[in-house]
Amino acid sequence: MRAKIAVENVSKTYATDQGPLPVLLGIDLAVGDGEFVALVGPSGCGKTTLLNIVAGFDRPDDGRVTIDGTASRGPSRKGIVISQKGSVFPGLNGQRPNKKALADHYVAMVGLRGFERGYPHELSGGMLKRVELARALVVKPEILYMDEPLAALDALTSLQMRIELRRILEVERHTCLLITHDVEEAIHLADRIIVLSPRPAMIQATFEVPLPHPRNVASPELVALKAAILGEFGL
Repeated sequence: MRAKIAVENVSKTYATDQGPLPVLLGIDLAVGDGEFVALVGPSGCGKTTLLNIVAGFDRPDDGRVTIDGTASRGPSRKGIVISQKGSVFPGLNGQRPNKKALADHYVAMVGLRGFERGYPHELSGGMLKRVELARALVVKPEILYMDEPLAALDALTSLQMRIELRRILEVERHTCLLITHDVEEAIHLADRIIVLSPRPAMIQATFEVPLPHPRNVASPELVALKAAILGEFGL
């Protein structure tokens, strides 16, 4: 599998009032074309910093990132970010004459048919996440960068969204890089899970997820995998 994303010896330090704050230290990571990789690690270890560097919104102090073999110089049209905060506009709904057929296609794909005229304040949290996903997919990105996209949802809605996301990825093939604190979410979604160390983050461990989709996270193999990953955190 060729590398869609290559992170080579990336380090990052921020200047603070208390002095230099090393955040990333010598990160090497390759994500294959069409692969789903999840990054997990302690709070504040540098996961979002790494995602921002890969997505082109920040620059490393050392090392480099390449997308399809080309050095990253900033955000690329090949990728789009889905974040925890969301980016829907309160005064807009889905009724726009431009590219209506394409919008209708993705509204249906994420299960929101019938809610095209709804404003954000009229939609539930789960529906808003579906809007976020449709908004990302409609621009036909090759890479989905996901920063805790389901963290604000209750457990049941989060599970439903994970199932929906996997269903969509079976139809539309994307390379995915996910940041999450939820080990079960990572196991449910990803092909490979990278565990980052406490700050300054280094790659502490890598786990392949051995079962095909759809997955039952209560299966003995995945329960054992979850225990092994949590063991990396001393739990």
